[in-house]
Amino acid sequence: MVLAQQNGAPRQPLPPRTQAVLDGISANSLRGHLSFLASDLLEGRGTPSRGLDLAAEYIAAQFRRAGLEAAGDDGYFQTAELLERQLPKNGTEITIERNGRRLSIAREDITPRFEDALELSGVAMYKADSDDEAALDHLEPEDVRDKVLLVKLPELNGAGASEAARRFGVLLRVIRRTKPRLTLMLTLSGLAELDSTLINTEVRRNDEPVIMCHSPQVVAWYDLLPRGATGATLTVRLPTAGKSHVKLHNVIGLLRGSDANLRQTYVLVTAHYDHLGMMPAGPGDRIFNGANDDGSGTVSVIELASALATLQPRPKRSIVFLTFFGEEEGTLGSLYYARHPVFPIEETVADVNLEQLGRTDATDGVQLAKVTVTGFAYSDLGRTLQAAGAKTGVRVLSDAASGEFFTRSDNAPLADQGIPAHTVAVAFEFPDYHTVRDKWQKIDYDNMAKVDRMIALSLLLLADNPQPPKWNQEEPRAERYWRAWQDHHGPR
Repeated sequence: MVLAQQNGAPRQPLPPRTQAVLDGISANSLRGHLSFLASDLLEGRGTPSRGLDLAAEYIAAQFRRAGLEAAGDDGYFQTAELLERQLPKNGTEITIERNGRRLSIAREDITPRFEDALELSGVAMYKADSDDEAALDHLEPEDVRDKVLLVKLPELNGAGASEAARRFGVLLRVIRRTKPRLTLMLTLSGLAELDSTLINTEVRRNDEPVIMCHSPQVVAWYDLLPRGATGATLTVRLPTAGKSHVKLHNVIGLLRGSDANLRQTYVLVTAHYDHLGMMPAGPGDRIFNGANDDGSGTVSVIELASALATLQPRPKRSIVFLTFFGEEEGTLGSLYYARHPVFPIEETVADVNLEQLGRTDATDGVQLAKVTVTGFAYSDLGRTLQAAGAKTGVRVLSDAASGEFFTRSDNAPLADQGIPAHTVAVAFEFPDYHTVRDKWQKIDYDNMAKVDRMIALSLLLLADNPQPPKWNQEEPRAERYWRAWQDHHGPR
Protein backbone atom coordinates (compact mmCIF):
# COMPACT_ATOMS: atom_id res chain seq x y z
CA MET A 1 0.00 0.00 0.00
CA VAL A 2 1.39 3.40 -1.03
CA LEU A 3 0.41 6.29 1.17
CA ALA A 4 -0.02 9.84 -0.13
CA GLN A 5 2.65 12.31 0.91
CA GLN A 6 2.05 15.35 3.12
CA ASN A 7 5.06 17.66 3.59
CA GLY A 8 7.35 14.85 2.50
CA ALA A 9 6.08 12.32 5.08
CA PRO A 10 3.66 9.42 4.49
CA ARG A 11 0.08 10.30 5.30
CA GLN A 12 -1.17 7.77 7.83
CA PRO A 13 -4.38 5.91 6.95
CA LEU A 14 -7.57 6.80 8.77
CA PRO A 15 -9.54 4.22 10.77
CA PRO A 16 -11.70 2.18 8.36
CA ARG A 17 -14.99 3.44 9.87
CA THR A 18 -13.86 7.04 9.42
CA GLN A 19 -12.59 6.45 5.91
CA ALA A 20 -15.90 4.85 4.98
CA VAL A 21 -17.74 8.00 6.08
CA LEU A 22 -15.44 10.21 4.01
CA ASP A 23 -15.78 7.92 1.01
CA GLY A 24 -19.55 8.41 1.22
CA ILE A 25 -19.13 12.04 0.12
CA SER A 26 -19.79 12.06 -3.61
CA ALA A 27 -19.12 14.63 -6.32
CA ASN A 28 -22.16 13.34 -8.23
CA SER A 29 -24.37 13.71 -5.18
CA LEU A 30 -23.21 17.30 -4.71
CA ARG A 31 -23.87 17.96 -8.39
CA GLY A 32 -27.38 16.54 -8.13
CA HIS A 33 -28.30 18.68 -5.11
CA LEU A 34 -26.86 21.87 -6.55
CA SER A 35 -28.38 21.45 -10.00
CA PHE A 36 -31.75 21.77 -8.28
CA LEU A 37 -31.01 24.42 -5.64
CA ALA A 38 -29.30 26.69 -8.21
CA SER A 39 -31.81 26.04 -10.98
CA ASP A 40 -33.92 28.76 -12.57
CA LEU A 41 -36.99 27.20 -10.92
CA LEU A 42 -35.88 28.67 -7.56
CA GLU A 43 -35.47 32.15 -9.09
CA GLY A 44 -32.33 33.06 -7.17
CA ARG A 45 -33.60 32.21 -3.66
CA GLY A 46 -34.13 35.85 -2.68
CA THR A 47 -35.20 36.77 0.87
CA PRO A 48 -38.18 36.48 0.97
CA SER A 49 -39.40 34.52 -2.06
CA ARG A 50 -41.14 31.36 -3.17
CA GLY A 51 -37.77 30.06 -4.39
CA LEU A 52 -36.30 30.48 -0.91
CA ASP A 53 -39.21 28.51 0.58
CA LEU A 54 -38.70 25.74 -1.98
CA ALA A 55 -35.02 25.58 -1.07
CA ALA A 56 -35.89 25.29 2.63
CA GLU A 57 -38.28 22.42 1.93
CA TYR A 58 -35.62 20.64 -0.13
CA ILE A 59 -33.00 20.98 2.61
CA ALA A 60 -35.45 19.71 5.22
CA ALA A 61 -36.25 16.72 2.99
CA GLN A 62 -32.56 15.86 2.75
CA PHE A 63 -32.12 16.11 6.53
CA ARG A 64 -35.14 13.84 6.90
CA ARG A 65 -33.63 11.38 4.42
CA ALA A 66 -30.35 11.34 6.41
CA GLY A 67 -32.24 10.53 9.60
CA LEU A 68 -31.35 13.73 11.47
CA GLU A 69 -33.52 14.79 14.38
CA ALA A 70 -35.76 17.76 13.63
CA ALA A 71 -34.61 20.65 15.80
CA GLY A 72 -36.86 23.57 14.90
CA ASP A 73 -40.15 24.86 16.25
CA ASP A 74 -41.87 23.44 13.16
CA GLY A 75 -40.12 20.22 12.28
CA TYR A 76 -36.76 21.14 10.78
CA PHE A 77 -37.74 24.83 10.53
CA GLN A 78 -36.84 27.56 13.00
CA THR A 79 -39.41 30.19 12.13
CA ALA A 80 -38.69 33.90 12.10
CA GLU A 81 -41.04 36.68 11.10
CA LEU A 82 -39.67 39.33 8.78
CA LEU A 83 -41.27 42.75 8.71
CA GLU A 84 -41.05 43.55 5.01
CA ARG A 85 -41.10 47.21 3.95
CA GLN A 86 -42.79 48.21 0.73
CA LEU A 87 -42.11 51.69 -0.60
CA PRO A 88 -44.92 53.61 -2.33
CA LYS A 89 -44.62 53.99 -6.09
CA ASN A 90 -44.61 57.78 -5.82
CA GLY A 91 -42.46 60.07 -3.69
CA THR A 92 -39.44 57.80 -3.24
CA GLU A 93 -36.09 59.34 -4.22
CA ILE A 94 -32.39 58.78 -3.63
CA THR A 95 -30.28 61.00 -5.87
CA ILE A 96 -26.63 62.00 -5.97
CA GLU A 97 -25.59 65.21 -7.70
CA ARG A 98 -22.14 66.44 -8.70
CA ASN A 99 -21.02 69.08 -11.22
CA GLY A 100 -24.52 69.39 -12.60
CA ARG A 101 -24.93 65.66 -13.19
CA ARG A 102 -27.51 63.58 -11.35
CA LEU A 103 -27.62 59.86 -10.55
CA SER A 104 -30.99 58.53 -9.43
CA ILE A 105 -31.32 55.13 -7.76
CA ALA A 106 -34.39 53.24 -8.94
CA ARG A 107 -37.13 52.63 -6.38
CA GLU A 108 -36.90 48.86 -6.84
CA ASP A 109 -33.20 49.01 -5.86
CA ILE A 110 -33.97 50.64 -2.49
CA THR A 111 -34.80 48.66 0.67
CA PRO A 112 -35.25 50.71 3.85
CA ARG A 113 -35.08 48.84 7.15
CA PHE A 114 -37.34 51.21 9.02
CA GLU A 115 -40.90 52.41 8.56
CA ASP A 116 -40.96 56.15 9.16
CA ALA A 117 -40.69 58.81 6.47
CA LEU A 118 -37.26 60.36 5.95
CA GLU A 119 -36.11 63.44 4.05
CA LEU A 120 -32.54 64.69 3.58
CA SER A 121 -31.75 67.47 1.11
CA GLY A 122 -28.36 68.12 -0.48
CA VAL A 123 -26.14 66.61 2.21
CA ALA A 124 -22.44 66.95 1.32
CA MET A 125 -20.43 63.77 0.75
CA TYR A 126 -16.88 63.00 1.93
CA LYS A 127 -14.98 59.96 0.62
CA ALA A 128 -12.44 57.96 2.62
CA ASP A 129 -11.74 55.27 0.04
CA SER A 130 -9.53 52.60 1.55
CA ASP A 131 -9.54 48.92 2.41
CA ASP A 132 -7.71 49.76 5.62
CA GLU A 133 -9.58 51.00 8.68
CA ALA A 134 -6.50 53.08 9.47
CA ALA A 135 -7.77 55.51 6.82
CA LEU A 136 -10.26 56.77 9.38
CA ASP A 137 -7.43 57.67 11.75
CA HIS A 138 -6.51 60.56 9.45
CA LEU A 139 -9.97 62.08 9.49
CA GLU A 140 -10.89 64.98 11.71
CA PRO A 141 -14.44 65.05 13.10
CA GLU A 142 -15.01 68.54 11.74
CA ASP A 143 -14.19 67.31 8.20
CA VAL A 144 -17.12 64.93 8.11
CA ARG A 145 -19.60 66.15 10.69
CA ASP A 146 -23.12 66.34 9.24
CA LYS A 147 -21.87 64.84 5.99
CA VAL A 148 -22.16 61.51 4.25
CA LEU A 149 -18.94 59.65 5.01
CA LEU A 150 -18.21 57.17 2.21
CA VAL A 151 -16.08 54.22 3.27
CA LYS A 152 -15.75 50.67 1.95
CA LEU A 153 -14.87 48.92 5.16
CA PRO A 154 -17.00 45.82 5.81
CA GLU A 155 -15.59 45.85 9.35
CA LEU A 156 -17.73 48.93 10.00
CA ASN A 157 -20.85 47.13 11.09
CA GLY A 158 -22.45 46.45 14.43
CA ALA A 159 -20.27 47.86 17.19
CA GLY A 160 -17.81 49.29 14.65
CA ALA A 161 -20.47 51.44 13.02
CA SER A 162 -21.72 52.71 16.35
CA GLU A 163 -18.18 53.59 17.40
CA ALA A 164 -17.64 55.55 14.18
CA ALA A 165 -20.91 57.39 14.78
CA ARG A 166 -19.81 58.42 18.25
CA ARG A 167 -16.43 59.53 16.96
CA PHE A 168 -17.52 61.52 13.94
CA GLY A 169 -21.19 62.31 14.52
CA VAL A 170 -21.79 61.83 10.81
CA LEU A 171 -25.28 61.91 9.43
CA LEU A 172 -24.99 59.01 7.02
CA ARG A 173 -22.37 56.37 6.28
CA VAL A 174 -21.77 53.82 3.58
CA ILE A 175 -20.52 50.84 5.54
CA ARG A 176 -20.28 48.08 2.98
CA ARG A 177 -19.16 48.04 -0.63
CA THR A 178 -19.14 44.79 -2.56
CA LYS A 179 -18.09 44.43 -6.20
CA PRO A 180 -19.19 43.79 -8.88
CA ARG A 181 -22.78 44.23 -7.62
CA LEU A 182 -22.42 47.18 -5.31
CA THR A 183 -24.34 47.08 -2.08
CA LEU A 184 -24.61 50.34 -0.18
CA MET A 185 -25.59 49.93 3.43
CA LEU A 186 -26.44 53.49 4.43
CA THR A 187 -26.54 53.78 8.20
CA LEU A 188 -28.11 56.83 9.80
CA SER A 189 -26.70 58.41 12.94
CA GLY A 190 -28.51 60.68 15.35
CA LEU A 191 -31.98 59.53 14.29
CA ALA A 192 -32.73 57.23 17.20
CA GLU A 193 -36.45 57.91 16.96
CA LEU A 194 -36.63 55.84 13.78
CA ASP A 195 -37.43 52.13 14.15
CA SER A 196 -34.52 49.88 13.09
CA THR A 197 -36.34 46.65 13.88
CA LEU A 198 -35.59 43.80 11.47
CA ILE A 199 -37.18 40.67 12.89
CA ASN A 200 -39.50 40.20 15.87
CA THR A 201 -38.27 43.53 17.29
CA GLU A 202 -35.00 41.89 18.38
CA VAL A 203 -32.67 41.26 15.43
CA ARG A 204 -30.63 44.35 14.70
CA ARG A 205 -27.59 44.74 12.49
CA ASN A 206 -26.62 47.89 14.33
CA ASP A 207 -28.15 50.59 16.50
CA GLU A 208 -29.15 52.95 13.68
CA PRO A 209 -31.64 52.63 10.82
CA VAL A 210 -30.28 51.19 7.57
CA ILE A 211 -31.11 51.72 3.90
CA MET A 212 -29.97 49.01 1.46
CA CYS A 213 -29.32 50.15 -2.13
CA HIS A 214 -28.54 47.67 -4.91
CA SER A 215 -27.60 49.60 -8.04
CA PRO A 216 -25.07 48.66 -10.74
CA GLN A 217 -24.86 52.34 -11.73
CA VAL A 218 -23.37 53.21 -8.37
CA VAL A 219 -20.25 51.13 -9.03
CA ALA A 220 -18.90 53.48 -11.68
CA TRP A 221 -20.10 56.53 -9.77
CA TYR A 222 -18.31 55.51 -6.57
CA ASP A 223 -15.01 54.83 -8.33
CA LEU A 224 -15.08 58.20 -10.12
CA LEU A 225 -15.58 60.25 -6.96
CA PRO A 226 -12.40 61.95 -5.72
CA ARG A 227 -11.21 61.33 -2.20
CA GLY A 228 -11.90 63.86 0.50
CA ALA A 229 -14.56 66.50 -0.11
CA THR A 230 -16.18 65.17 -3.28
CA GLY A 231 -18.37 68.11 -4.25
CA ALA A 232 -21.26 65.63 -4.44
CA THR A 233 -24.49 65.87 -2.48
CA LEU A 234 -27.09 63.30 -1.48
CA THR A 235 -30.84 63.75 -1.36
CA VAL A 236 -33.10 61.12 0.22
CA ARG A 237 -36.89 61.20 0.24
CA LEU A 238 -38.54 58.09 1.61
CA PRO A 239 -42.29 58.14 2.31
CA THR A 240 -43.68 56.05 5.11
CA ALA A 241 -43.28 52.44 4.01
CA GLY A 242 -46.07 49.94 3.98
CA LYS A 243 -45.36 46.69 5.75
CA SER A 244 -46.28 43.05 5.69
CA HIS A 245 -45.20 40.09 7.81
CA VAL A 246 -43.40 37.23 6.07
CA LYS A 247 -42.32 33.97 7.70
CA LEU A 248 -38.79 32.78 6.99
CA HIS A 249 -36.94 29.69 8.11
CA ASN A 250 -33.55 28.54 9.27
CA VAL A 251 -33.35 24.79 8.60
CA ILE A 252 -31.88 22.72 11.46
CA GLY A 253 -31.10 19.03 11.82
CA LEU A 254 -29.36 17.32 14.74
CA LEU A 255 -27.03 14.32 14.80
CA ARG A 256 -27.20 13.38 18.48
CA GLY A 257 -23.84 12.56 20.07
CA SER A 258 -22.98 9.23 21.70
CA ASP A 259 -21.14 10.31 24.87
CA ALA A 260 -23.35 10.60 27.95
CA ASN A 261 -21.83 13.98 28.88
CA LEU A 262 -20.50 15.46 25.65
CA ARG A 263 -23.73 14.82 23.74
CA GLN A 264 -25.12 17.89 25.55
CA THR A 265 -22.51 20.04 23.75
CA TYR A 266 -22.74 21.02 20.11
CA VAL A 267 -20.61 21.59 17.02
CA LEU A 268 -22.34 23.62 14.29
CA VAL A 269 -21.73 23.32 10.56
CA THR A 270 -23.53 26.13 8.74
CA ALA A 271 -24.13 27.82 5.39
CA HIS A 272 -26.63 30.28 3.96
CA TYR A 273 -29.11 28.99 1.40
CA ASP A 274 -30.38 32.34 0.12
CA HIS A 275 -29.00 34.42 -2.73
CA LEU A 276 -29.89 37.65 -4.58
CA GLY A 277 -33.14 36.65 -6.27
CA MET A 278 -33.98 38.22 -9.62
CA MET A 279 -33.30 41.47 -11.43
CA PRO A 280 -36.29 43.69 -12.20
CA ALA A 281 -38.08 42.92 -15.45
CA GLY A 282 -35.91 43.32 -18.51
CA PRO A 283 -34.21 41.47 -21.36
CA GLY A 284 -31.74 38.63 -20.94
CA ASP A 285 -30.94 36.42 -17.96
CA ARG A 286 -32.43 37.94 -14.81
CA ILE A 287 -31.79 35.16 -12.26
CA PHE A 288 -28.95 35.24 -9.75
CA ASN A 289 -28.67 31.46 -9.37
CA GLY A 290 -26.01 31.62 -6.65
CA ALA A 291 -24.47 28.21 -7.33
CA ASN A 292 -21.18 28.98 -5.63
CA ASP A 293 -22.53 31.70 -3.33
CA ASP A 294 -23.74 29.88 -1.38
CA GLY A 295 -25.38 26.92 -3.00
CA SER A 296 -22.02 25.16 -2.71
CA GLY A 297 -21.97 25.62 1.07
CA THR A 298 -25.60 24.54 1.39
CA VAL A 299 -25.20 21.29 -0.56
CA SER A 300 -22.01 20.61 1.39
CA VAL A 301 -24.00 20.81 4.64
CA ILE A 302 -26.51 18.37 3.13
CA GLU A 303 -23.79 15.97 1.96
CA LEU A 304 -21.95 16.13 5.27
CA ALA A 305 -25.17 15.32 7.11
CA SER A 306 -25.82 12.30 4.90
CA ALA A 307 -22.27 10.99 5.33
CA LEU A 308 -21.81 11.58 9.06
CA ALA A 309 -25.22 10.13 9.90
CA THR A 310 -23.91 6.71 8.76
CA LEU A 311 -21.18 6.65 11.40
CA GLN A 312 -21.52 4.04 14.17
CA PRO A 313 -20.94 4.70 16.95
CA ARG A 314 -21.74 8.35 16.48
CA PRO A 315 -19.37 11.19 17.42
CA LYS A 316 -19.19 12.04 21.12
CA ARG A 317 -20.55 15.58 20.82
CA SER A 318 -23.72 16.38 18.94
CA ILE A 319 -23.36 17.93 15.48
CA VAL A 320 -25.90 20.51 14.30
CA PHE A 321 -26.48 20.99 10.56
CA LEU A 322 -27.87 24.47 10.07
CA THR A 323 -28.67 26.53 6.97
CA PHE A 324 -29.58 30.22 7.25
CA PHE A 325 -31.89 32.54 5.33
CA GLY A 326 -31.08 36.15 4.54
CA GLU A 327 -27.27 36.30 4.60
CA GLU A 328 -27.28 38.50 1.50
CA GLU A 329 -29.57 40.96 3.28
CA GLY A 330 -27.25 41.36 6.27
CA THR A 331 -26.81 37.91 7.90
CA LEU A 332 -30.43 37.99 9.05
CA GLY A 333 -30.82 34.26 9.62
CA SER A 334 -27.67 33.86 11.66
CA LEU A 335 -28.52 37.00 13.64
CA TYR A 336 -31.89 35.49 14.41
CA TYR A 337 -30.35 32.20 15.52
CA ALA A 338 -27.73 33.97 17.64
CA ARG A 339 -30.52 35.73 19.54
CA HIS A 340 -32.84 32.72 19.60
CA PRO A 341 -30.45 29.77 19.89
CA VAL A 342 -32.02 26.34 19.68
CA PHE A 343 -29.02 24.90 21.52
CA PRO A 344 -27.52 26.83 24.47
CA ILE A 345 -24.76 29.25 23.47
CA GLU A 346 -22.66 28.18 26.45
CA GLU A 347 -22.85 24.55 25.26
CA THR A 348 -22.01 25.35 21.63
CA VAL A 349 -18.29 24.76 21.24
CA ALA A 350 -17.67 25.72 17.58
CA ASP A 351 -19.14 26.76 14.26
CA VAL A 352 -17.60 25.80 10.91
CA ASN A 353 -19.33 28.05 8.37
CA LEU A 354 -19.08 27.12 4.69
CA GLU A 355 -18.96 29.72 1.90
CA GLN A 356 -18.10 29.45 -1.79
CA LEU A 357 -16.56 25.98 -1.81
CA GLY A 358 -17.33 25.11 -5.42
CA ARG A 359 -15.35 27.43 -7.70
CA THR A 360 -11.59 26.93 -8.00
CA ASP A 361 -11.06 29.74 -10.55
CA ALA A 362 -10.49 32.48 -7.97
CA THR A 363 -9.47 35.91 -9.18
CA ASP A 364 -6.13 35.49 -7.37
CA GLY A 365 -5.33 32.14 -9.00
CA VAL A 366 -6.52 28.55 -9.21
CA GLN A 367 -7.41 27.08 -5.81
CA LEU A 368 -7.11 23.29 -5.98
CA ALA A 369 -7.06 21.13 -2.83
CA LYS A 370 -6.84 24.17 -0.57
CA VAL A 371 -9.15 26.30 1.55
CA THR A 372 -8.79 29.50 3.53
CA VAL A 373 -10.09 30.09 7.06
CA THR A 374 -11.18 33.60 8.00
CA GLY A 375 -9.80 34.97 11.24
CA PHE A 376 -7.40 32.02 11.44
CA ALA A 377 -5.35 33.59 14.25
CA TYR A 378 -8.41 34.46 16.33
CA SER A 379 -8.81 30.95 17.78
CA ASP A 380 -7.26 27.47 17.61
CA LEU A 381 -10.15 26.09 15.52
CA GLY A 382 -8.05 26.50 12.38
CA ARG A 383 -5.47 24.08 13.80
CA THR A 384 -8.11 21.34 13.90
CA LEU A 385 -8.93 22.06 10.26
CA GLN A 386 -5.24 21.90 9.40
CA ALA A 387 -4.91 18.54 11.15
CA ALA A 388 -7.80 17.22 9.08
CA GLY A 389 -6.29 18.72 5.95
CA ALA A 390 -2.99 16.94 6.59
CA LYS A 391 -4.84 13.61 6.60
CA THR A 392 -6.99 14.31 3.54
CA GLY A 393 -4.58 16.16 1.25
CA VAL A 394 -6.15 19.62 1.57
CA ARG A 395 -4.06 22.67 2.45
CA VAL A 396 -5.73 24.85 5.08
CA LEU A 397 -4.50 28.44 4.88
CA SER A 398 -4.80 31.53 7.01
CA ASP A 399 -6.73 34.44 5.54
CA ALA A 400 -4.36 37.38 5.14
CA ALA A 401 -7.40 39.71 5.06
CA SER A 402 -9.13 38.06 8.00
CA GLY A 403 -10.14 41.40 9.52
CA GLU A 404 -12.24 42.04 6.41
CA PHE A 405 -13.72 38.64 5.57
CA PHE A 406 -14.27 37.42 9.13
CA THR A 407 -17.18 39.80 9.61
CA ARG A 408 -18.77 39.28 6.20
CA SER A 409 -20.52 35.94 6.66
CA ASP A 410 -22.75 34.03 9.04
CA ASN A 411 -19.94 33.11 11.41
CA ALA A 412 -19.86 36.72 12.65
CA PRO A 413 -23.14 36.83 14.66
CA LEU A 414 -22.17 33.54 16.33
CA ALA A 415 -18.67 34.80 17.12
CA ASP A 416 -20.28 37.89 18.64
CA GLN A 417 -21.93 35.47 21.10
CA GLY A 418 -18.52 34.04 22.02
CA ILE A 419 -18.67 30.86 19.92
CA PRO A 420 -15.38 30.10 18.10
CA ALA A 421 -16.87 30.53 14.63
CA HIS A 422 -14.96 30.82 11.36
CA THR A 423 -15.78 30.67 7.67
CA VAL A 424 -14.07 28.20 5.35
CA ALA A 425 -13.90 29.17 1.67
CA VAL A 426 -12.13 28.04 -1.48
CA ALA A 427 -12.48 31.26 -3.49
CA PHE A 428 -13.48 34.49 -1.79
CA GLU A 429 -13.64 36.29 -5.12
CA PHE A 430 -14.28 34.63 -8.47
CA PRO A 431 -15.24 35.96 -11.93
CA ASP A 432 -19.01 35.48 -11.58
CA TYR A 433 -19.40 36.68 -7.99
CA HIS A 434 -22.86 38.25 -7.50
CA THR A 435 -23.72 38.02 -11.20
CA VAL A 436 -26.29 35.98 -13.13
CA ARG A 437 -23.42 33.83 -14.43
CA ASP A 438 -22.87 31.97 -11.12
CA LYS A 439 -24.25 28.66 -12.49
CA TRP A 440 -24.12 25.09 -11.19
CA GLN A 441 -22.38 23.90 -14.37
CA LYS A 442 -19.25 25.93 -13.45
CA ILE A 443 -18.59 24.17 -10.14
CA ASP A 444 -15.55 21.89 -9.67
CA TYR A 445 -17.41 19.03 -7.99
CA ASP A 446 -14.42 16.74 -7.57
CA ASN A 447 -12.52 19.43 -5.69
CA MET A 448 -15.59 20.31 -3.61
CA ALA A 449 -16.00 16.66 -2.60
CA LYS A 450 -12.33 16.57 -1.57
CA VAL A 451 -12.77 19.72 0.53
CA ASP A 452 -15.95 18.32 2.09
CA ARG A 453 -14.08 15.17 3.15
CA MET A 454 -11.61 17.41 4.97
CA ILE A 455 -14.48 19.28 6.64
CA ALA A 456 -16.15 16.00 7.62
CA LEU A 457 -12.96 14.85 9.34
CA SER A 458 -12.64 18.25 11.04
CA LEU A 459 -16.15 17.91 12.45
CA LEU A 460 -15.32 14.45 13.78
CA LEU A 461 -12.14 15.74 15.41
CA LEU A 462 -14.05 18.62 17.02
CA ALA A 463 -16.86 16.35 18.15
CA ASP A 464 -14.59 13.69 19.68
CA ASN A 465 -12.15 16.05 21.40
CA PRO A 466 -13.08 16.65 25.07
CA GLN A 467 -11.24 20.00 24.86
CA PRO A 468 -13.27 22.59 22.92
CA PRO A 469 -11.65 25.25 20.71
CA LYS A 470 -10.51 28.42 22.45
CA TRP A 471 -10.19 32.04 21.41
CA ASN A 472 -6.66 33.40 21.24
CA GLN A 473 -6.40 36.01 23.97
CA GLU A 474 -3.05 37.17 22.58
CA GLU A 475 -4.73 38.31 19.35
CA PRO A 476 -6.07 41.90 19.75
CA ARG A 477 -8.67 41.48 17.00
CA ALA A 478 -10.19 38.56 18.90
CA GLU A 479 -10.70 40.43 22.17
CA ARG A 480 -14.38 41.19 21.64
CA TYR A 481 -15.03 37.49 20.95
CA TRP A 482 -13.25 35.96 23.92
CA ARG A 483 -14.85 38.56 26.16
CA ALA A 484 -18.22 37.50 24.78
CA TRP A 485 -17.24 33.89 25.55
CA GLN A 486 -16.48 34.93 29.13
CA ASP A 487 -19.89 36.59 29.38
CA HIS A 488 -21.46 33.15 28.86
CA HIS A 489 -18.94 31.00 30.73
CA GLY A 490 -17.23 33.26 33.25
CA PRO A 491 -13.44 33.82 33.41
CA ARG A 492 -11.24 30.82 32.69
